[in-house]
Amino acid sequence: MQAWQVHENGEPGEVMRLSEVERPTPGEGQVLLRVRAANINFPDALLCRGQYQVRPPLPFTPGVEICGETEDGRRVLANPALPHGGFAEYALADARALLPAPDSLDDAEAAALHIGYQTGWFGLHRRARLEAGETLLVHAAAGGVGSAAVQLGKAAGATVIGVVGGARKAAVARELGCDVVVDRHAEDVIAAVKEATGGRGADVVYDPVGGEAYAQSAKLVAFEGRIVVVGFASGTIPSPALNHALVKNYAILGLHWGLYATKNPKLILRCHEELTALAASGAIKPLVSERVPLDAAAAAVQRVADGVTTGRVAVVMDKGAAV
Repeated sequence: MQAWQVHENGEPGEVMRLSEVERPTPGEGQVLLRVRAANINFPDALLCRGQYQVRPPLPFTPGVEICGETEDGRRVLANPALPHGGFAEYALADARALLPAPDSLDDAEAAALHIGYQTGWFGLHRRARLEAGETLLVHAAAGGVGSAAVQLGKAAGATVIGVVGGARKAAVARELGCDVVVDRHAEDVIAAVKEATGGRGADVVYDPVGGEAYAQSAKLVAFEGRIVVVGFASGTIPSPALNHALVKNYAILGLHWGLYATKNPKLILRCHEELTALAASGAIKPLVSERVPLDAAAAAVQRVADGVTTGRVAVVMDKGAAV
């Protein structure tokens, strides 16, 4: 089978190599899946760089989120078991963690419903307890993680403010449903959000960026607001001033979605059921901005790493292949 492999750490476009390799053999509790579509996530770039919290042995195949097909023809969502990731014709996954792919979504959309939307649901509902009528501020609102949070916030009845970088991404954020869009390249984020909220700030801030975005979050969170720390796409991990949280009376909430797989897996199933229902009703729909073939995966991962994409980029396989 064909698979992209990383033999040394570095930039995805430089270290990912398309190779002919043997199909992986499932271990105990694992299942072999034919990959139908693999969604590209920022952690795939971090894996290539050797900067992710999980460091699989070299060589490995990146790709942490797929829509795959079982031997009996079921279409499922899975997080592949590294080092046999999703940027390949076949991948391995934990048989107990498979989720049914929603019928309302195609392969690329289904692949994109998993990590980003689960993270959004857990962040907004489990951690921040977002309520209808509250104001939600989403950083990187046109990106893969941010676009999911925007849609979930709107579905929950919140007023959503999206912060983006550039006019093209601002247009995407508006199409996603943001009530207010702030272009950080052209506007003062703090002044714009304060104006939009009458000086009150946001009840919930969803931050997958870190760095300067987190500094803005601390200045923009409302009294008794909640900042959900999702990731650090900026590359800079902030050091929060806890005295500021005390004086302003807000909460800083960390979210590591992957922990729920071992700490409370039933919640992942409940979340998937709710996401499936929202997708069926049309309340949410993953924004897949690009669908690329397998041989274009390395360049696509590099574009995601460089932050020039909107929504999700998916690697879509040849549907003629069979288990």
